[in-house]
Amino acid sequence: MPPAFSQQRRLIAATIRFFDLFSGIGGFREGLRRAGGFTCVGHCEVDAYADKNYRLLFDTEGEWFCNDARTIEIERMPDFDLLCAGFPCQAFSIAGKREGFADARGTLFFEIARLVADKRPAYFILENVPGLLSHDKGRTFHTILSTLSELGYGVEWKVLNSKDFGVPQSRKRVYLVGYLDRRCAGKILPFPAANGTSLIQIRTGSQGKRVYSPEGLSCTLTSLAGGMGGKTGFCFRYSENNLSKIVERGCSVQPLCFIQNIAEAFCGLL
Repeated sequence: MPPAFSQQRRLIAATIRFFDLFSGIGGFREGLRRAGGFTCVGHCEVDAYADKNYRLLFDTEGEWFCNDARTIEIERMPDFDLLCAGFPCQAFSIAGKREGFADARGTLFFEIARLVADKRPAYFILENVPGLLSHDKGRTFHTILSTLSELGYGVEWKVLNSKDFGVPQSRKRVYLVGYLDRRCAGKILPFPAANGTSLIQIRTGSQGKRVYSPEGLSCTLTSLAGGMGGKTGFCFRYSENNLSKIVERGCSVQPLCFIQNIAEAFCGLL
């Protein structure tokens, strides 16, 4: 059976096999699990601690694994229909030095291109910080789009905010969806209007000391922020005795609904 026909039959059956590149602790995978109809065939993660958590959260027995995207031997990889990759963002983020492709982490995008060129998945979903769009006056993003276009993929992209998907945190990320089937054009990222809820600050202060009302949203939570609440944020817990003195640490929530909604859009096309 020709590979293209075999792949089409799998998609019609709505059992999409995906590979989880730069998997972290599994944000992409959890979103696809919630959407349903997706099977993971393997993952790649260089951080040993993240990978340990990934394996605690998901049953990875029998799946293919590599700890470094740069050393993946493509001929050893299983076939897949969808490539997921939240490639390292530090080289493009406004919170960093923004060295782009001059930063070794920035060049990891080309490992994505290498896998896509050889494995030819029907789809891919990529994620990064919005700063990717403006980096080097747009030249970096132009290089990414040109590379993917030359490989034969149609590409859509959109900046999504976690607050629009039921997450009590304002966290913007750009998502790129690629497909070989041109019938998908314009049908994957038409999401509804934005959530108008704003951040309501109760206590001012430096980063990590601000307190936000539960009636609004949390600010973007960062993994390297300083201060007691820098990494997780603060929120008030209501109490009849003393509202002003009872403060508890919030928890960081990954915007998994991004992936779930995109995944459901894929399934709707099948």
